[in-house]
Amino acid sequence: MKSACLLLVAILTVCHASARAESSWPFWDHYAARFLSSDGRIADPDRNGMTTSEGQSYAMFFALVAGDMPAFERVRSWTEDNLAKGNLYKNLPAWSWGKHDDGSWGVLDENSASDSDLWIAYNLIQAGALWKHLEYSKTGAAMLALIAKDEVAQLPPFGPLLLPGREGFTPKPGQWLLNPSYLPLPLLLASDHADPGGPWKRMALSLPEWLQQASPGGFAMDWVLYTAGQGFSAANAPGDTKPACGSYDAIRVYLWAGMTAPELPGAARLLQIFAPMVHLSASRPVLPECIYPNGNPSANAAPMSFQVALIPFLWSSGNKLAANAQQRNVMAQFDHATGLLGVEPRYYDQNLALFALGWQEQRFRFAPDGTLRVRWKK
Repeated sequence: MKSACLLLVAILTVCHASARAESSWPFWDHYAARFLSSDGRIADPDRNGMTTSEGQSYAMFFALVAGDMPAFERVRSWTEDNLAKGNLYKNLPAWSWGKHDDGSWGVLDENSASDSDLWIAYNLIQAGALWKHLEYSKTGAAMLALIAKDEVAQLPPFGPLLLPGREGFTPKPGQWLLNPSYLPLPLLLASDHADPGGPWKRMALSLPEWLQQASPGGFAMDWVLYTAGQGFSAANAPGDTKPACGSYDAIRVYLWAGMTAPELPGAARLLQIFAPMVHLSASRPVLPECIYPNGNPSANAAPMSFQVALIPFLWSSGNKLAANAQQRNVMAQFDHATGLLGVEPRYYDQNLALFALGWQEQRFRFAPDGTLRVRWKK
């Protein structure tokens, strides 16, 4: 299967060379030059060169938006070989890979990360459609079946919901630990489009209701605990002892909501639920790094990437002047030497910026059924 994929990539690379040149994305090129190895691995320098399934899934998406087929295939192949035991049909990727204490490199934690799994499945299905690559489509569909089997739980009264991974997110009977940023509405609708018999449409329909209940004062939390009969409370990731708040994970909730096509069921309600973030953004020049469950902001300032992530949300909420002003401020923070955000480019900051600016520049859009539209595909 791998040799066939590589052969097809080589053929299509020649056929689509001119199309890629017309739709080149300099930001992606700079990001890939900095963080993407020649064999297809995204390394995070801030975490001792660790690779996560998140980084791989985002890189696949950006490569697809850029029309960069060779990079897409390299990332996909490395992910399958090193995180999924050589077979994405049968195995969900391990979430982390890096350097062991003995100096060797390999999987650090076999547990999965469902948001990355959902993004990888989405990327493969969309790439299969856009590049007419049946093997990608089949692999993505197989991954959706694995996600539904291994990472979905039934939460009364909401029905099926995506757990953050295969293991470790049901502290005790009747309790589930959830991450609100793991369920982008367009991906759920697109999954239903690809797999109408799966749990995706029910997840999409219940998403606004439970997010509203799980977001005190209209601010998303990084993690929440749902207890049957009692409801939601702000929580921490397993093993984290810091005060619960909305921060580096939660910022993606606003990002996904802002990029969602307004025709999607629930899109308008998400903007309404999280409108307090628009008001907070307008009231201060820099966003706080954390927002606590009582709505109070932390004293620490967030990185510039938080401002970037809010651009689609401001735009879709009708604050186009604020979104444009925000974008001008952000563009002034790009380093001309690297073409990346910040004088010391950080992995996560670039990812948030690639999503937000790629959307704002209309390099991609999510269609009303959640499927992907890209600039290079006329």
